[in-house]
Amino acid sequence: QRRVHGGSTTMAVPRTRFAPVKTCNDLLALRSDAYVTTEDCRMELHPDCKGTPPVVDLDGKLYKMVDGLESMIPNGVPSLLKCKSLVVKGPVVFGPGVVIEGQVKITNSSAEPKTVTGTLTDTEVNL
Repeated sequence: QRRVHGGSTTMAVPRTRFAPVKTCNDLLALRSDAYVTTEDCRMELHPDCKGTPPVVDLDGKLYKMVDGLESMIPNGVPSLLKCKSLVVKGPVVFGPGVVIEGQVKITNSSAEPKTVTGTLTDTEVNL
């Protein structure tokens, strides 16, 4: 049920035209190649994602704020175009050109950041 206040109106915007960014999880997905910028400067989910954005779950203790996220991606955002889900626990740095495909979980149990490289497909990585 929607309420309209004092002459205002509501508008339903399809998910293909709206990518909410409430957390660094959302921001990482939006900054990846899973989204494209249209000619009129809108961010839209890449057609290859078939309407389903990647589900990103970053360690909330480390990546709740943007500066934490930036420390993870100094070499650029990993490709998430073929990613269904990405879970990151512990301090992780993505190397240049990292590709995430399918369902991937990366865990680093140490306090020192460790670097992920290459293509990861449907796997669990313990650093």
